[in-house]
Amino acid sequence: MKYLYITAALAIASVKVCAQQTLSGEVVGQNHQRLKNARITIKNNENKYETTSRDGNFSIPDVKTGIYELRVNAESFETHTEQIEADSISLTKKIVIHLYKVGTIQEVEILGRASKKYHSDYSFSATKIGVQNKDIPFSISTVSKELINDRQAFQLSDAVKMASSVIPVSYYNQFSIRGIAQNEEGTIINGMRTRQYYFMQPMTTNLEKIEVIKGPASAVLSSVDPGGSIVLVTKKPLKTPSKEVSMSVGSFSTIRSSLDFTGPLNKEKTLLYRLNAGYAQAQSFRDIQSQKSVLISPSISYIPNDRTAINLEMIYSDLNGKIDRGQPIFGATDGMTDLRSTPVSFNLGAINDYFKSKELIIMSNFTHRITDKISINASYMKQTWKEDLQEHRTTNAFAVNAENKPIPTLAGMQMVQRNQFWNTDNLNAYLVFNLNTGPVQHKILAGYDLISTHKYKGGAQNTARGYLLKDGKTTSSYNPQNADAYQMVTINGITMPKPNVEHFNLANPVYSIKNPEEYVFSKTALTPALIRSNGMYIQDQINWNHFNLFLSLRQEWFQDITRYKENNEIVVKDSKLIPRLGLTYHVNENINVYASYTEGFQPQSNTASLAPVAIPEGRAFDPLKSKSKEIGMKADFFNKKIHIDFAIYEIRQQNILLNANDPSEPDRLVTRGQERSRGFEMDIIGNVLPQWQVFASYGYNDARIVDDINPALIGARKQNTPFHSANIWQKYSFDSFGESSFLKDIAIGVGVQYSGNKVPMYNRSFLVPEYTLFDAAVYYTPKQGPVRIAFNVNNIFNRTYWLGAQNYLRLFPGAPRNAMLTAVYKF
Repeated sequence: MKYLYITAALAIASVKVCAQQTLSGEVVGQNHQRLKNARITIKNNENKYETTSRDGNFSIPDVKTGIYELRVNAESFETHTEQIEADSISLTKKIVIHLYKVGTIQEVEILGRASKKYHSDYSFSATKIGVQNKDIPFSISTVSKELINDRQAFQLSDAVKMASSVIPVSYYNQFSIRGIAQNEEGTIINGMRTRQYYFMQPMTTNLEKIEVIKGPASAVLSSVDPGGSIVLVTKKPLKTPSKEVSMSVGSFSTIRSSLDFTGPLNKEKTLLYRLNAGYAQAQSFRDIQSQKSVLISPSISYIPNDRTAINLEMIYSDLNGKIDRGQPIFGATDGMTDLRSTPVSFNLGAINDYFKSKELIIMSNFTHRITDKISINASYMKQTWKEDLQEHRTTNAFAVNAENKPIPTLAGMQMVQRNQFWNTDNLNAYLVFNLNTGPVQHKILAGYDLISTHKYKGGAQNTARGYLLKDGKTTSSYNPQNADAYQMVTINGITMPKPNVEHFNLANPVYSIKNPEEYVFSKTALTPALIRSNGMYIQDQINWNHFNLFLSLRQEWFQDITRYKENNEIVVKDSKLIPRLGLTYHVNENINVYASYTEGFQPQSNTASLAPVAIPEGRAFDPLKSKSKEIGMKADFFNKKIHIDFAIYEIRQQNILLNANDPSEPDRLVTRGQERSRGFEMDIIGNVLPQWQVFASYGYNDARIVDDINPALIGARKQNTPFHSANIWQKYSFDSFGESSFLKDIAIGVGVQYSGNKVPMYNRSFLVPEYTLFDAAVYYTPKQGPVRIAFNVNNIFNRTYWLGAQNYLRLFPGAPRNAMLTAVYKF
C-alpha cells in the first residue's frame, strides 16, 4: 500500500509538472541584437501571464497548457502578435521573437497590424517610408478600423467625415478638405492613385485605416488635390489566425454582411493570407433610391526573411443602384427660399433609371533590403472601371412659360445614357538610403512613378434635353420672339414650349417607367484618350539633434492625348518642378512643433471628364496650381494617453475648374482665377481612462474667392464650406466594474457632429443651414464568448439637415433618425 501511495503521488506530481511549465525565449531586433525591456504578454480566456525581457531573454514560470495569444511590445518597434500552443513539448523549446522598427521591413504596408485603438502612430503614405506621425511636418488625420467599426461606418463618407476639416458636400464620393472641393481624380489606395469612382460611395469592409493627408502632397503622390488627399489603406495579412463574419440589419431595409479571414498558410508563417468580402443592399429615405454593393478583396503576403516581403492584392467592387442628384425645392419668390417646400425624401428621376459601376484593382508590392543601409521598393497597380448609366435628372433650370418666365413648380428635365470603359496602370519604384554624415542622419528616397489612364474607344453618351421644334428637331433654349417655331403645350392652364423630356411637377410628383424611345436624342461618341502623368522625385529626411527636416523635390511631366490613336490626335503637354519643405523640432519627449511649405501642380486634361465636353484644338484648361503654408504641433499628454494634433494653414489655388451652370450647356466648364483657404484645426485622440476612448476634431476655415470672371464674387465665401465644423465620438467600457457586475460586458458610445452654414455651389440667394447631430451606440462583448453585438442610432433627435447644395433643384439632405444592429462572430 505504501508503494501505491508513492506511485500515486509521483503521478500527480508529474501531471502537475506537465500541466505547468516554464515558457522561455528571447526577443531580438532586425539585426539580431537582443532587445532589453520588451514587454511579453500571453493570455487566453482563463489565464494571463506577463513579464519583461532582461538582456533580451525572458521566462514565464508555471504556464498552464493551452492556446494563448502572445503579444510583444518594445519601444520604437512594431508590436508582435501570434497564437501559440503551450504543451509539454513546446514548453521545452526556447522561442525566438523578431521585432522590426517601422519601415525596416517595408516602405509600403505589407504586413497587417493588430491595433486595437483609435490612434495610429505611423504613416507610410505621407512620405512613402515608415515614419512616426509625430515626426512628419504635415497634418495627417487618421480614421482607424476600430473607429470605423464602432461607428458602423460601412461607406467611406460615414468614416472620413470624422477627420478635421473634411466635409461631405453631396451624396457622391466628393468632399471638401480645408475648404477645397476634390476634383474627379479618384481615390488613393495604398499610396497609388486611381481614376474616378465618383458617384457612389465605396465600402470600408477591406480598410485598415483612412488617412487624410492635408495640403497638396504632390511631391510624392503625383497629381493630387490642393486641400488634401484621402488615402485608403487596405487590410493586410496577419501572422495570427483569425476569422470573423458579421451580419447587419437596419433602417431603410438595409442588410449587410462581411467576412474577414486571415492567418498563415504554412508552418513557417512566411506565407500569409487575408480575405475580406462585403455585401450590402438597401433602400433609402430618398424616394425610388436603392443600392446593391459587392466587394471581394483577397491578399497574400510572402515574407521569406527579414529582408524581403511581397504582397499581392485584388479589389473587386460591383455597385448597382441609381445616382441621387438631390432634393428639388420650389423656386424662390421675392428672395425667399423655403428648403422645406418639398419633403427631404423628394427625388427627381424615373423608376427604371440605373447606375452600374464595376471596378477591378490588382496590386503588387515588392520590398527588399539590399544591405542594412539600402532598400528597394516597387509597386504596380492595374485598375479597370466600367460605367453603365441611364438617368433622368434636372437641367438645373425651371420650365418657362410662353413669355419665357420661370415656372417655380416645374423642373426642367433631361435624360442621359452613358457607357464607357477606363483602364489605369500605375507604377511606382524607389530606393531608400540610410546614411550618416557625422552626427546627421539621412534617409534619402529617390524614385519614379507613372500613372497612365486610357479611356477606350467605344464609349458613348445619348442626351435628350431642351425643347421640341415643329420640324421634329430640338433646341437647347426657348426664344419667345420665335415662338411659332416651337411645339407648344398647355399644362395646368399655362401655355409653354413642349419639352423634349417631360417636366417634373414638384407640386404633384408622379414616378413612372419612362420610355426613352419617346425622346429625341443627340448622340455623342466619348472621345478616346490617353492621360499620362509621370515624375522623378527625391526626398531627404534629415535628423540632427532635436530637428527632423524633410526636403522633397519632384519633376513632373504630363501628357494628354485627345482622340488617342486617331488621325487627328491632339497632344497637350505640361511639366513642373515641385518642391516640398518641412521641419519638425522635438521640444521634449512629448511635444513636437513643425512648419512646412508645399506647392501643388495638377494638370487639367481636355478629356478627363466623364461626360463629353467641347474639344479645342489645343489646351483647354491651364493647370491647377497651389501653394500651402502650415505650422503646427503634435503632442502627447497624460503619460501618452492623449494625443493632440494642431495646425494653422493657408492654401492658395488658381485656375479652378467649375461647371458653368448653364442650363443650355449643362456640361460646359469654366475656370476661376484664384481662391484662398485659411484656418486652423485640431484632432484629439486617445484614452482619458483605460476604459474611456475619445476621438474629437474641430476645424475653422475661412475660404474666399480671390479672383473670378464675375467681379461680384471677389471676396465672397467659397461654396459648400462652413466656417466651423466639429466631431466628437466617445466610447466607455464597463469592464472595470468587476466580474459580478451585469455591466462588465457592456460598452456605450456617444457622438456629436456639427457643421456651420454653407453657400450653395451655384446659387447664392440662400444658405444651407448649420446643423448639430447626436449619435449613440451600445456594445455587448461577452468575455467568454466569440460573439459581439453593436447597436447604433444616428441622428437621435431626428434633425432635418442638409449636407450641401448646388441650387434650388439640387440640395442634399441628410438621413433622418436611423439605426443599425450588427452581430459579429469570431472563430
